[in-house]
Amino acid sequence: MLGTARLLTRSLADARVSVGLSWRNLGHAFSNRNEQRPVDPRQWGVLYLGGGKVEDNARRLCKEPLIALDRKGEPIADQAAGLAGLQGLVALDGNWAQAKALWWRNAWLTRLRRLVVVPDGPSLYGNLRREARPEAVSTLEAVALALSVLERDASVRERLLMPFRELIRRAKAAGINDSRRDRRSRR
Repeated sequence: MLGTARLLTRSLADARVSVGLSWRNLGHAFSNRNEQRPVDPRQWGVLYLGGGKVEDNARRLCKEPLIALDRKGEPIADQAAGLAGLQGLVALDGNWAQAKALWWRNAWLTRLRRLVVVPDGPSLYGNLRREARPEAVSTLEAVALALSVLERDASVRERLLMPFRELIRRAKAAGINDSRRDRRSRR
């Protein structure tokens, strides 16, 4: 709705948005045209909430705001090692159906470390957007939380959220809201 991934590219020096449905590999997703950027997928993480009971169990078992999962969606035993040494994050941006399609169409994502954020509250979107799940947040909010944990610096999150809060303030002032909610409330 408000394009939070684009806000990230303005706020982070090495952030980029790759538009499409599938790529051959991580390097291809970051490339311009046919040139490839060499990257080691073992040193990258992917933020993907998923939808299964396993992820729900992981959120209950781990009290940290960022959880590293194994290939089965279970929290790895050594969380510190699972989060250490990451060179970058991939965030799947779009609505829930689009994020799921990206996950399934790009098998190389499973070679990255899978991370799940556990927000400490609801999305800042509030009534501007209906979330599929209570623990769901925008791409920007998820990345901000993940980076603050990885960098061990809460101010990272706040710096990244500042322009998002302003964007939301302006949207609310302009009367923008989730039209699906309006239709439901009129019934």
